[in-house]
Amino acid sequence: MTMIRSVCVYCGSSNGNGGLYRAAGVALGRSIGEAGLRLVYGGGTRGIMGAVAEGAMAAGGTVTGIIPSFLLDKEASRDALAHLTEVTITENMHERKHAMFERSDAFVAMPGGIGTLEEIVEIMTWGQLGRHHKPILFANINGFWDPMLTLLDHMRTEGFVHTGHLVQPLVVDTAEKIVPALLAAGSSGNSGDAPIIQKM
Repeated sequence: MTMIRSVCVYCGSSNGNGGLYRAAGVALGRSIGEAGLRLVYGGGTRGIMGAVAEGAMAAGGTVTGIIPSFLLDKEASRDALAHLTEVTITENMHERKHAMFERSDAFVAMPGGIGTLEEIVEIMTWGQLGRHHKPILFANINGFWDPMLTLLDHMRTEGFVHTGHLVQPLVVDTAEKIVPALLAAGSSGNSGDAPIIQKM
């Protein structure tokens, strides 16, 4: 069982095409704040990153931004960062990812680019190696993660995922389902017989 008090959100520093992904980011942030959970994220104030933080703060939530110094002017506005509850500035990406892991009880992959993909895959790898048992969730907004989920199934079918019972990412298709799914997963714990992907 994992008590969920903080949620790490990996997501893009841009909005993507159309307003769908940004709206989902705001909705997720709002639901995190309304649930009394802490948002832990990459500290950006633009794109979906900024949307999640805005939603959480608008709902009275606690927001921790963790950002490396070299990205301060690329992904964030220093004025906007001042409105966050807490800001941690790291020297590099490795320190940022480790700090986000340490501060979080669950992990969500919203739509994003290569950096978002790298972050969630690393968290899944650590889970497969037994380094943590924290819930992992793909926010499959507009089917964004379908190719990734297909690849994971393919890896398992081809015999390259030998400890899939240790990696059980949840998959939901709307922002509103994310927090309830994480809280349910935290209260029930992980089942060793569960499939690699659980769609909710």
